[in-house]
Amino acid sequence: MSQDNLKTDMLQAMRRLAKSVTIITTSDGRERFAMSATAVDSLSTEPPSLLICVNKTASLHAALEGGADFCVNILGQEQEHLSHLCSGPVKGEGRFASGDWQTSAGGVPYLADAQATLLCRQDGRFSYGTHTVFIGLIQEIRHTPEITPLIYVNGTYTTAVAMPAPSVAAAS
Repeated sequence: MSQDNLKTDMLQAMRRLAKSVTIITTSDGRERFAMSATAVDSLSTEPPSLLICVNKTASLHAALEGGADFCVNILGQEQEHLSHLCSGPVKGEGRFASGDWQTSAGGVPYLADAQATLLCRQDGRFSYGTHTVFIGLIQEIRHTPEITPLIYVNGTYTTAVAMPAPSVAAAS
């Protein structure tokens, strides 16, 4: 199979992989940056860490490459408009024009009403093809009690009905 066919087939296969929608945020000390992303995943619970994959052409890549810390803001269904805002033609500070944006003590912007925010200290990175994989050592987590995940699959946004967490019976 040719490389062009593999790329096309891979893109079609990835349309079938439902992923939570996030906005990755960072700052270089002068400017704030935000980018919608689905290439985010947990890495380890010991230590609590995650990874993000960022295209080298993304506006926030230079700040991250310079060692900036970052936040992964996991969006809820009601925040779809923010994902559009952070993935389209609006750039720079314009991406923060809507939403309840706050700044952490370390200077990293975060979305106060996101489903969850994971504030991370950058703890490693490596380059692979068109992207850089950044590892974040989680420093602080905030979350809302509601679970209405914004999910991206087959080129469109959707959600899933969150089932109540099973109750844990007290040990006798």
